Amino acid sequence: MPKILLINEPFVKDFCRTQRWAARTRGRVLRAPDWLAYSATVLEKAGHKAILLDMVAKGQTKDDLRLIIRKENPDFVVLDSTTPSIYSDIECARIVKEESGAKVIMVGPHVSSLPEETLILAKGAVDIACIGEYDYSVRDAVENFNDLASVKGIAYYKDGQIMVNAARPYIENLDGLPFPAWHQLDLMKYFDGGKLYPYIDIISGRGCPNRCIFCLWPQVMHGMRYRLRSPKNVVDEIEYDIKLCPQVLKGGEFFFEDDTFTVDKERAIEICREIKRRNLKITFSVNARVDTADIGLFKIMKGSGCRELLVGFESGNQDVLNKMNKNITLEGSRRFMRLAREAGLEVHGCFVFGLPGETEETAKETIDFALSLGLTTVQFSGAVPFPGTRFFDLCKDQGWLKSEKWSDWLDTGEQAGVIEYPGLSLQRINYFVDLGLKRFYFRPSYMMKFLFSTRSMSDLYRKIRGASNFISYLLKK
Repeated sequence: MPKILLINEPFVKDFCRTQRWAARTRGRVLRAPDWLAYSATVLEKAGHKAILLDMVAKGQTKDDLRLIIRKENPDFVVLDSTTPSIYSDIECARIVKEESGAKVIMVGPHVSSLPEETLILAKGAVDIACIGEYDYSVRDAVENFNDLASVKGIAYYKDGQIMVNAARPYIENLDGLPFPAWHQLDLMKYFDGGKLYPYIDIISGRGCPNRCIFCLWPQVMHGMRYRLRSPKNVVDEIEYDIKLCPQVLKGGEFFFEDDTFTVDKERAIEICREIKRRNLKITFSVNARVDTADIGLFKIMKGSGCRELLVGFESGNQDVLNKMNKNITLEGSRRFMRLAREAGLEVHGCFVFGLPGETEETAKETIDFALSLGLTTVQFSGAVPFPGTRFFDLCKDQGWLKSEKWSDWLDTGEQAGVIEYPGLSLQRINYFVDLGLKRFYFRPSYMMKFLFSTRSMSDLYRKIRGASNFISYLLKK
């Protein structure tokens, strides 16, 4: 029986690979490696010895990686990949090769977008590149290493030539997947200042029917069609997670990481009803879209434990929204906020600077718009054109992309600007990100509400840690 290590490998401190825009976030968010956890449990179900290691969460280094590989002497090692970390990810693959005879399988968005380039850069350190959803691709590559031509969704070297196999179809029966291998991780290590502590991710569906030009996961990993798990299967996982981490009931929450939980209204309602039927006293939050606003749905969600909606408002300028293909309106955003407040739901607003059509004036409009909505919390980000997205292709074609050296995608671990427009430099894009954060969070009214709305001791811990992380970032600016 082969031994397989699945590793969220070391890079810079607090680097979060699993979010849509991989970086060390301004709030130092650390999210569990969900996709690796799915692959690990698929391997376990197939009877393999699969060991999931999150070296980032443990604060481990490449020297630690070297020691782990020597000690474990694995047959296969699965490494994640992102665009900002890819050179380091390949270095980790070389460490594996130096310390063992293991075959290296690389997964994730960067290698999915650029499998051939990644294999060439790795110079033999990476044996197999998995393209797109890799839950079953990893398993099949392990079980058929001597006949890789039969494995869909991979690229590899054969006789000195790179072979790219037929694409693997997206997984239709998501209920057939075992639950993520949270039993191999310490879930108390993961933190997000915008979520209650501890929090556990639930992925109740994959893919997104919307076609925003900048969004990485639908375009590169999971496709444009929302594939759903059954409500029963979803709530079965919630009960399973509670047994693994009962602390989630003592001030924590579940977070539905689906691109848009509220797209399918009837199915969202049925999940809420299933939670109520089982009398689960949980708190949860979800990703939502402006154009899914529905007071009936919101009230049912609130009644079953929903705390917060995370929403991509993105911009306060309608022309910029149109050019990013967001398919929402400013008035729709205001209506969404009215209905959310009526239902008693909190809202976290996401905004991005630097998409096509952005100017100094539109950036200022976005900050003013964000301040006018009555949001609970916000995040402002600089637009990042990741390979594999329409935004990347557009930036490259128009000459807006300032570098294709992947290490330039980060600034000492922080998200870095790599695009600029005539009249709007990348430095000014980053300036507006910080300005928006300061104007929102340093308002006296916000700080008073922040102090006096503490729910529990775990909530106090979350707030103190989150505020400390955020302030430490801003003080460096």
